[in-house]
Amino acid sequence: MTPIAIATEDQLSEAIALRLISDIPTPHQVTFKLGQRGNGYLRSKMASWYQMAQHQVMLVLTDLDRANCLVEFRDQWLVTESPPNLLLRIAVREIESWVLADHVALRVLLGANGVLPAKPDELVDPKQSLLRLAKGAPRPIRLDLLRTTDGNLAQGLGYNARLSTWVNNEWSPQRAAERSPSLARARVRLGEAVGAFALSVHGQQCSR
Repeated sequence: MTPIAIATEDQLSEAIALRLISDIPTPHQVTFKLGQRGNGYLRSKMASWYQMAQHQVMLVLTDLDRANCLVEFRDQWLVTESPPNLLLRIAVREIESWVLADHVALRVLLGANGVLPAKPDELVDPKQSLLRLAKGAPRPIRLDLLRTTDGNLAQGLGYNARLSTWVNNEWSPQRAAERSPSLARARVRLGEAVGAFALSVHGQQCSR
């Protein structure tokens, strides 16, 4: 079994990470689920993620948000050469981009109303796009996902719980990767890292 630890910004990002891992054909187990304290916490703990990556695959999943350059953003986090087992994957621009990329599952969640984005990675504010779409959703879903604060759309109290359950049951990484290049890259790199770790462990065992 290949051990995989994850560190994510919030509950929804954790659900996405676990769903990506569940698609990996190499036998694996999730050893730690860490984070859920936002972007700043993840970055402040990079030394810990480096250390954990010495013994397992370490997946750190964060959002690009409003940063201008993906490469520059990554370099600011990886200030020294990272271990091969450390994967810093960045959702462009938010994890909601990956949510919005599976149109089949979105129709199950939100219903037939609204125009779904063809290129969610190019949206300036994916969360706001999702909230606008949620205005046309069935009432129970709309109440979970959406609230209005001073006339502005905001995340509802049930947002993370509702979307996390939906990710577990309906959202397909394979379908979503067809519309989200950042997700497609994350899937490939995760599969490669888990496979390489399994091969290295097998090689060590055979050489004993």
